[in-house]
Amino acid sequence: MQKRRFRSRGTGPVTLLWLCLSLVLLSGCASPSLEDYADRSPKLVPEQFFSGELSARGVVKNFSGEVIRTFDADISASWDANGVGTLDEVFRFDDGEVQTRVWTLEPTPEGYHADAGDVVEPGTMRWQGNAIHMNYVLRVAYGDGTIDVRMDDWMYLITPDTLINQTTMSKWGIDVGEIVLVIQKK
Repeated sequence: MQKRRFRSRGTGPVTLLWLCLSLVLLSGCASPSLEDYADRSPKLVPEQFFSGELSARGVVKNFSGEVIRTFDADISASWDANGVGTLDEVFRFDDGEVQTRVWTLEPTPEGYHADAGDVVEPGTMRWQGNAIHMNYVLRVAYGDGTIDVRMDDWMYLITPDTLINQTTMSKWGIDVGEIVLVIQKK
């Protein structure tokens, strides 16, 4: 009688290579959470940083990382007696375009409900430690019309007067651009 050899599938070097590659790819899909920044300082308190006059400078990048526009902005920030914040922003781009956006930040148990005139899907501003996160959909000019773009917005307080903002822009789950800027208290 002939002995049959059973070969276990899934233990060869090719399978191990696929397993390792899959783990690397899956770990690339993980994104940071606010809890990762809970112990970082200086502590970011939106009502303190976003108060008074601020200035910003930044770049807009396309999907391949090329800088396609630069800008500066003036931000006037205030809070009313009910804890509602207003960020009045005026952006001046290097091609001469001027944009304005007025954010209204209304307190909620989760953080702040964040809305503006060109925001078609408002977000919630949440923060911990030195970081803020917001995710919302912004309507932007595109060609002769407009397009709605998801904005994944992360802000990091570097010093009590300096904040770095990095925003990934996506459409249908595909990254289409990025905005990087520095905001400073005047």
